Amino acid sequence: MKAGELTLLLLILAALPVSASGKTDKEACDKVKQQIRAIQSKMRSGYSAAQGIRLEDRMRELKEKRYKLCR
Repeated sequence: MKAGELTLLLLILAALPVSASGKTDKEACDKVKQQIRAIQSKMRSGYSAAQGIRLEDRMRELKEKRYKLCR
């Protein structure tokens, strides 16, 4: 394989719409939304003060991730 062919192949692979984990953005978006729903369910069922802090922190992280992925 020539250097030019290798460069072209690397450029094509870099342009593919796949995240680092190998999932498409749609799949990653759906997974984040599912995790948000699970935390919301836990929050409705009650929790301690320490658990509430952890749940709110995780919810904040997931909502930021959702904002980036689900456009």
